Amino acid sequence: MTLSYFLGCPLWQHPDWKSQLPQGNSALERYSQVLNCVEGNTTFYATPSRAQCRQWRSQVHDDFRFLFKFPREISHDQLLANTDAQVRAFLEILAPLEDVLGPFLLQLPAKFGPEHLGNLWRFVDALPAPLTCTVEVRHRDFFSKGEAEKALNRGLRERKIARVCLDSRALFAAAPDSETTRDAQRKKPRVPVHLLPVEAPPVIRYIGHPDLETNRHYLAPWVERVGAWIEAGQRPFVFMHMPEKGGGLSLAGLWSALLSERVAQLDALRLEKTSRRWASSSACDLPYNTSLTSTAREQQCASSPLS
Repeated sequence: MTLSYFLGCPLWQHPDWKSQLPQGNSALERYSQVLNCVEGNTTFYATPSRAQCRQWRSQVHDDFRFLFKFPREISHDQLLANTDAQVRAFLEILAPLEDVLGPFLLQLPAKFGPEHLGNLWRFVDALPAPLTCTVEVRHRDFFSKGEAEKALNRGLRERKIARVCLDSRALFAAAPDSETTRDAQRKKPRVPVHLLPVEAPPVIRYIGHPDLETNRHYLAPWVERVGAWIEAGQRPFVFMHMPEKGGGLSLAGLWSALLSERVAQLDALRLEKTSRRWASSSACDLPYNTSLTSTAREQQCASSPLS
C-alpha cells in the first residue's frame, strides 16, 4: 500500500481488528497492508531483541515507517541526562530496522521543563545521522507563548526537528460516562494545540471522541490542514487514537474517507469491515470555535485554546 502521507495507530494489533484487516502471516503484516506507519509504544516499556527487529523488518514493505519511543528510563527517568551508553545500546538493537525507521518519538514527561532544554539539545545533537526524532512536550511552560516556548521552538527550528502536535480536544469534549473514557481523560494530556512550522514532516497525534461519528466535527479542520500539506508536497505523519484502543482502526478509516474527499488523488482505506463497536450514545454538545487554518508565521506557532 502506498500513501502520499503516513497514517497509523499507536499499536499494530488488537483482537477486534481481525475482521477489518486483510489476511497475512502476522498481525504486523496484516496491519502494514492497510496503514504505513505505527507509533512504537512497545519500546517505551520494553526493548525488543535484535532477532525480533529482524522479524518485524521482514513483515513490512519498504515504505513503512516505525516511529519508536525511546525507553522510559531514558526519556522519563533520566530526563535525557547521561544516557549515551543506553542510547547506543538501544540503537544497536534496532539496527535491522534502520531503513524503515521514521523519526523517533521523543515523548517527554510534564516534569521535563525549561531547565532541562540543555539535555534535549545535547541528546538530539548526539543522534547519529541519518537518525532524527520528533519531540512531544507536556510541561505547561512550553504552551504559554513565553520565553520557554520560544526557546523550545527556536531550538527545534534550528535543528529542523518537528514538534509533535497532540490534539486531545475531542476526547475532553466527551462526557466521562464510561470507565474507558474516564481512564483516557486521566492519562492523556490536556494541552493547547500548538503547531510549529519547521523543515521536517509534521507529526499529528489525534485523540478521538469515544463516539466515532462525533469525530467528523473535530477532524474537519485537520482534513483541510493535512490536505494542504500534501498538496504542497509534504508528507506528514498522522496517528489516530481512541479511548478504547481497538477503535483506532475504525477512526483511521473515517479519517481516510474524509481526507480522500479533500485530496482528489487519495483513496480511502479499504478495511474488510467497518466496526462501530466503540460508538457510544453520548454526543458532543460543546461549542467548537477553534480553527486550525490560521497562517503559520515564520517565527511563531499557530495555536488555539481548548474548547
